[in-house]
Amino acid sequence: MPLHPQTVSFLKFVAAWTALPPGAGTRAEPTVAEMRERVAAVPSPAGRELPEVRDLTVRGPGGPVPVRLYRPVPPGRGPLPALVYLHGGAWVLGSIDSVDAACRDIAAAAGCVVLNVGYRLAPEHPFPAAVDDAWAVVASAAREPHRYGVLPGAVAVAGDSAGGNLAAAAALLARDHGVPLVHQLLVYPVTDTAMDTPSWREFGSGYALDAATLARFMGLYRGGADRADFRLAPLRAPDLAGAAPATVITAEYDILRDEGEAYARRLAAAGVPVELRRYDGVVHSFFLLPEIFDAGVRARDFAVRRLRAAFDARTREATCHGQRAV
Repeated sequence: MPLHPQTVSFLKFVAAWTALPPGAGTRAEPTVAEMRERVAAVPSPAGRELPEVRDLTVRGPGGPVPVRLYRPVPPGRGPLPALVYLHGGAWVLGSIDSVDAACRDIAAAAGCVVLNVGYRLAPEHPFPAAVDDAWAVVASAAREPHRYGVLPGAVAVAGDSAGGNLAAAAALLARDHGVPLVHQLLVYPVTDTAMDTPSWREFGSGYALDAATLARFMGLYRGGADRADFRLAPLRAPDLAGAAPATVITAEYDILRDEGEAYARRLAAAGVPVELRRYDGVVHSFFLLPEIFDAGVRARDFAVRRLRAAFDARTREATCHGQRAV
């Protein structure tokens, strides 16, 4: 379908935000530091108040991994299911703060603890630093649920864009390490390193997520790693069977659309329960901007329903086991 009017307005804002000042002429592409400063300067929506929000660290292979914990009920109540959330930003940009409001909303709506992960960024920390940090937090939540007030066996993982890439990789690592996850929520995820799909070619410029910039950042993150390493390119994993049930969300006008949908199809072909939903007329980032995109509101509601269903099934299972043990 055509671009939604909300998308047209958003793209005009992005174009104005990234434009050079009059008379500036041409210049080299911005440095990573400049892009981080520019992203940090964008006002974030105010997050809702929750009974508990606190910062902590999880032991990771490269040192302590910063994590922000959100709990929608007062401390001591629970235990609750948990969602490990991994922010986007092409492995180079983004932070815990960039998805703080979204994590607060998801915690409240899904009735779960959310663990918002501040994984290490490239180019200072190339692959596999980010996925190692993501896995460290997922494994800790699953193996030490008491530390976070989490219901044992009721951990899910989620992420958007590069965070969706890390979430998919963490779900495969969980399968390989015998750590059961109840769900994986992948929002317009990066799933491959080929960068050659029709959506890459069609929407590579002028649609919010620039193909050249993402390719540049992928190079900074990948370094000399094998392009087919499943932790970098989950779509290239030899076998996806046994991965956690999944929800995959894509945007029509997004360079990542085709590879996200290809990953959903491969999950389904491997026997993994999966629901794919494409939102038409919108671009990358819409999920994190419900104040701009009506589709973002609908996508967030859909994601929460899917998470709640996964958590409720695990809670019922735990209750049944408890009753049988009496």
